[in-house]
Amino acid sequence: MKRISRRQFAQGLGATLATGPFLLSRWAGAEEAAAVAQSGPVVAVVEGKSPAALARAALDALGGIRTWVQPGHTVVVKPNIGWDRLPAMAADTNPQVVGEIVRLCKEAGAAKVLVFDRTCNDARRCYTSSGIAAAAEEAGAETPYVRESDLQFKFRTLPIPDGQRLKEWPFYLDALDADVYINVPIAKHHSLCRLTLGIKNTMGILGGERGSLHVDLGEKLADIHRVFKPTLTLMDAYRVLVRNGPTGGNPRDTELKFTMIAGEDPVAVDAYTTTLFDLTPQDVPYISACARAGVGTDQLDRIQLKKVQV
Repeated sequence: MKRISRRQFAQGLGATLATGPFLLSRWAGAEEAAAVAQSGPVVAVVEGKSPAALARAALDALGGIRTWVQPGHTVVVKPNIGWDRLPAMAADTNPQVVGEIVRLCKEAGAAKVLVFDRTCNDARRCYTSSGIAAAAEEAGAETPYVRESDLQFKFRTLPIPDGQRLKEWPFYLDALDADVYINVPIAKHHSLCRLTLGIKNTMGILGGERGSLHVDLGEKLADIHRVFKPTLTLMDAYRVLVRNGPTGGNPRDTELKFTMIAGEDPVAVDAYTTTLFDLTPQDVPYISACARAGVGTDQLDRIQLKKVQV
């Protein structure tokens, strides 16, 4: 079945934007959407001691990077780079994971790979302290900053026709225009919403006043995902932050899980990740809100797990 690129999808987005099941049928094809609805989404769960090997094995378990990335594509690899923290503090995505995904995209023929985030702390310090800029650039990516001065020029406001809390919101243009968007969050504790995972990592491509999204967060993130879904989510759970999130700051607040969780259904990936924290998907309200909106499934018994050891 021929996949359309995210750029093709974004170019077709307008006043007649469709949501819910039609979004899935546009992206994956009607037959594939029906098959997913019947059998449940596939989620790869990979365990091993090397962050880079986890990333490669997770992609291989889902069919390999060439399932999504074709020669000439522009790819966005979107980690969490929100905080001025060292990798041992698990506040940002593991840099080895990011570097390996970039490397695989380039091997598949991607013309351009962009790695960025709208950070919470100073962008230069976040990109440097996390180790992500160095790892991504060494692998062949560009690592632009999302600057406050860009907010007027580098964002496009998308309508959300069926939004329950939001009727429109500005999105970063490079994310919208990419052929492939790979979400690479880190799994960690969050003081306001218990966990910050893949669905919430999408806030790093949003303009506007993001702080206001934390009121009715679940419904607002569901609205965002009605019009923008990642091509793929790879959850970095190699070292996770279990306390004092989302900023962390002390390695004693982290635990090594040696795990990566990956799939096309962003809700299913987040749902399974909750089990690493001895929680359920229903313990994290924004996961259930996105499931109710038709973004994906939060029912663990419907997920088809592919478990791999490396």
